[in-house]
Amino acid sequence: MEVESYDDGFGALRSEPAARDELSAVVKNAFDHAQHVTTSMSPPLASSPLRTHARYSREEIVAALDYAHLKRLPSSFQTGVLWAEEWKSDAFLITLTKSETDYSPTTMYRDYAISPSLFHWETQSRTSVASPTGQRYINHARENSGILLFAREHKLYELGTAPYLFLGTGQYVSHTGDRPIAITWHLDRPMPTETFTVSTVVA
Repeated sequence: MEVESYDDGFGALRSEPAARDELSAVVKNAFDHAQHVTTSMSPPLASSPLRTHARYSREEIVAALDYAHLKRLPSSFQTGVLWAEEWKSDAFLITLTKSETDYSPTTMYRDYAISPSLFHWETQSRTSVASPTGQRYINHARENSGILLFAREHKLYELGTAPYLFLGTGQYVSHTGDRPIAITWHLDRPMPTETFTVSTVVA
């Protein structure tokens, strides 16, 4: 469709509800991104391309953490937890509002914000306190390994698969239970207000 002026173009868009709605979603997404001031991480993760409070797709996360390469594609990563050997860090990819159509009863973990700086997170159902993985989580500071938290409200949004907001690094505070372990993390950088609001709704 050819138009002779910007006004004609905007008028044509107004007459197409589907195009108008899609454009509105793109603009809203851009403003949401612009509202977050991103920062690089502290050593020893300072050289990572990841920046706190930026949004990333699952593929971007696994690539940034050197999990994906020519012999291991990003699509091979299907769980919500990832041990990044190259960075000596555990990454947790969290979907706050879980749908029964996308998650089984054993993966409906209760993950939510307690405060802007405290986050309640549950391990995979098979992870015990005594296991090497459980011990690595609990004793990460002593073992000098990092904890990286990524969160999104829903699996899907207007433009398809929703990206994750990188909440940043976390520090172990306490834990309860077993298989799964419920762990409270202290975020080194408080989460954005809107993310905290969404995260508390699911609690």
